[in-house]
Amino acid sequence: MKRDAETLESAAGLFDAGFGYKLVAARLGIPRNTALRWEYAVRALGKEALLVTTRRKYSHELKVQAARDVVDAGMAKAEVMARHGIASLSPLERWTRSYREGGPDALLPKPKGRPRKPESPAYAIREEELEARVRELELELEIQKRIEALADGRKPR
Repeated sequence: MKRDAETLESAAGLFDAGFGYKLVAARLGIPRNTALRWEYAVRALGKEALLVTTRRKYSHELKVQAARDVVDAGMAKAEVMARHGIASLSPLERWTRSYREGGPDALLPKPKGRPRKPESPAYAIREEELEARVRELELELEIQKRIEALADGRKPR
């Protein structure tokens, strides 16, 4: 996909002139889906939305409100994008899909990385901890006895 400044500028100009995404895609030699996303951005936020290439972070409240507007209120996605200042259609579609599946909690930020492994098992009381240690030591002793029996040539019990 061509995404240089010249192509974006040309696309923004064609959208401002009233051309649709199919014609813009054909003229600039870009995929129709790309032109469609760009058209949504231009219609919602103006041609500056295409020219700014930095990623924006959206708050949880904005995500929930935008998803509610699409799902519950039945607003058009372009209208929701313009209302909330969302620069791209992709995140809005992802938010609405998550909102439909899991409600507002599905839009909460996910924890990053691998979950931490507990340092040691958490025992409710000291007695359980000691019983676990005894079982561990008994197992170690049984293993040691079998190793010695094999070394002596005897049959392990």
